[in-house]
Amino acid sequence: MKTVLVVDDDPDIRELVTWKLTQAGFATLSASDGESGLAAALSSDHEGHVPDLVLVDWMMPKMAGIELCRALRGNPTTAHIPIILLTAKAQENEVERGFAAGVDDYIVKPFSPREMVSRVQALLARSEARM
Repeated sequence: MKTVLVVDDDPDIRELVTWKLTQAGFATLSASDGESGLAAALSSDHEGHVPDLVLVDWMMPKMAGIELCRALRGNPTTAHIPIILLTAKAQENEVERGFAAGVDDYIVKPFSPREMVSRVQALLARSEARM
């Protein structure tokens, strides 16, 4: 079972996203800010596995999502993990900043939960095909 780490400071969004992912057959981890999200991504389970994908909000306390993306890409343990930025930031320059920080996909809030699950599935399939 694939594990998705959901990092968002809004508890309602976190709950909705984790619920939809669980319904789709994923295991989920969650964090309410960038610092705890980074700690969760670096904390491997008992078998040494890190999350298979990280879904992260941009605007969060302690560490912004964009900084979390850079930190994940800069660490050899997490550099390979696919990242989806889930954010209200929709300006072209913000989308460019997201991709420059290393995100693999970008979903603008408000979003369709069904489309979000489809994007997670597609990104994981592409990631597996590269390995």
